[in-house]
Amino acid sequence: MSTPTSPPISPLLFSAQLYPGRALGWLVLGASLHDILTRLKTEPQRFTNLDVKYSPTEPTKSIVVIDLPANGIRLQFDAPEQRLRLIEVVDFTKNHIFIKAADNKERDLVRPSAASTPSTDNPAGPTFRHIYQRFLGPTYDGEFIDGPKTPDNAVDQYGLYVLSWPGVAFSFLMKKASYSAKKNVVDLLPSTQVPETMGIFSGDSWTQARQTLWTDVLPSLKTFTPLTKGKEVFPDEVSLIKIYGAGKLQVFRKWTDQHFWIRLGQTTPQDLVSHLGPPDAIYRKNDHKMFAHKVRTGSDALKRPDSADLKHQDDLTDTDQSSANAGSDGYHSSDDETSDDSVEGHVSGECFYNYFYHGFDVLVSKPTAPSPVPPSQEQGKNVPNIPRDWLLTANADSLVATKIVLHGNVPGSYPFNRHRRCRWEIPYLSSASDVVINSESDFPQIEESLRKEWQSIYPSEDEARKAQRGMVLNRGWGDSPGSSIEFLGGWEGDGAAAAPDAGGTAKKFDGPADSTTTLYGFPGLVFEVLKNGAVTALVLRDTLLIGGAGYMMVNG
Repeated sequence: MSTPTSPPISPLLFSAQLYPGRALGWLVLGASLHDILTRLKTEPQRFTNLDVKYSPTEPTKSIVVIDLPANGIRLQFDAPEQRLRLIEVVDFTKNHIFIKAADNKERDLVRPSAASTPSTDNPAGPTFRHIYQRFLGPTYDGEFIDGPKTPDNAVDQYGLYVLSWPGVAFSFLMKKASYSAKKNVVDLLPSTQVPETMGIFSGDSWTQARQTLWTDVLPSLKTFTPLTKGKEVFPDEVSLIKIYGAGKLQVFRKWTDQHFWIRLGQTTPQDLVSHLGPPDAIYRKNDHKMFAHKVRTGSDALKRPDSADLKHQDDLTDTDQSSANAGSDGYHSSDDETSDDSVEGHVSGECFYNYFYHGFDVLVSKPTAPSPVPPSQEQGKNVPNIPRDWLLTANADSLVATKIVLHGNVPGSYPFNRHRRCRWEIPYLSSASDVVINSESDFPQIEESLRKEWQSIYPSEDEARKAQRGMVLNRGWGDSPGSSIEFLGGWEGDGAAAAPDAGGTAKKFDGPADSTTTLYGFPGLVFEVLKNGAVTALVLRDTLLIGGAGYMMVNG
């Protein structure tokens, strides 16, 4: 008599090993939203429907959810860092999940079925008995969580009974009247009951984990051996950039206490490669630039009295948001340079270093005059110790970092998912109060703090407001100054020959996007802001830029 065998698993079925507390297959807790979406988009036949849910009014403060209805999976990310915090299985018939025991034998959560619908012998999910006896083994009694109250307070109202193991939990539907704290789990749950969902999280139990689910520091991805085994080790991710004005940036690593400095106008391509590794791509700029020219008004209203730092206001200053995914003849990539020269940090001309997985782009060009020191930092106040080698002056013909674009990866924005989210903070705006100005702050709050910081360079409040008015742009328009690749970065139109993004495609993320943004300029800073007040990009420059009235856009 032959031994029955399991039916073959469809090659398109999402099949993954469960790693309690760490991962479901390649879906690893702590991975970035950008990484996960990029990977999902490379398998459109397996992941046929990606539904990204977020708060339209608070996209940088509320959780982001990716629903995969065709695969029975739901992924939840925190908003500030956009890291995967919770993996949920909501339909056990649309995936194949297994775990490997100490003997390295696989145990299926649900045995794959060739039938299109579950049968009585093969229900729509694992039974309590299978989970408790074979799949994970015994555990402590669970926690009963009340469901929402109804107007009539019906006695048969349901709640959820959550049964936890370290790093994984199952939720079972249960009537309130059936629950008793005096009963153990075996008495409470029928052996054939199927859970509603399974959750994978970081923590000893769901009761403990949900208290810090969105804020806890997750382990480094490098410590997850199945993900890194046999693969090249890259530098740790950049977790935070502190902006100190005058082109000084303090860059912090994720999962370590280490940091390094970038100074616009002095940091070389070799320095960038040494600290960050080779860029994901290199894009060059041509000579046809989009400039923001200062209109000569015969007034020195925008000058700060007796400040040598403000002598170059008449210089032409382009305001590229990024050269990543360029869709214009103004940029071209060099495969040879990206693979060889970029590794050593040697480039022969002005170009962008695109770090998609760090969340920013760096313009490498000849040095220009530094942006002014913020008034609150004069005489070195509120500034950490500066490395001694910063006293050296860059050669006028050398190539250095002159601009860096920090990307917010805000859900609903036009460039969503081209870069990982990069968090930043402006400490000198927080020194006078307890309010921290950072990448999650609404722009009206940022704007108010910056106006107070720079008010001394203007003769009046009215002049300051005129100089700092916003400039409205539309990324979705083709062949217009507002959508120029030089000005914004991104695609010129659907038919443009775009450069590849981090996922190897040149396709904008499918879904509704707000292509209208507003630029606001302050000395050394340009903010790109959505209608909801979220900052979608911050440009740091080594030259002075004061936006709004007094500037106009022309083709150069």
